Amino acid sequence: MSDSKKYAKIAYDALADKKGENIKIIDISEVSPIADYFIIADGANQNQLQAMCDAVDEELYKAGCELKQTEGNRNSTWILMDYGDIIVHVFSKEDRLFYDLERIWKDGVEVDPETI
Repeated sequence: MSDSKKYAKIAYDALADKKGENIKIIDISEVSPIADYFIIADGANQNQLQAMCDAVDEELYKAGCELKQTEGNRNSTWILMDYGDIIVHVFSKEDRLFYDLERIWKDGVEVDPETI
């Protein structure tokens, strides 16, 4: 298993542990050079969004995957966490519907986390 796939699964599990909703892993490795995977999730409120981001960062750090850049802050309704080969997007429900990354990246392949 590639490191990026392993990290995608770790991020997925961390988001699920914090009750992230509609979590998706999209393999974009064949359609874009920016990353191998997008992990997209939404949460109910600011506190949950921050808890989700903190959990992802902690678990990936433990696995040896360091955060390169973050866009957004504690007051944001879309937080992007760039780990190089994986990019984690944490949204409010409203912003996720508005930006609709799944539609924009429809050429990517959705990955079943149970198969990783």
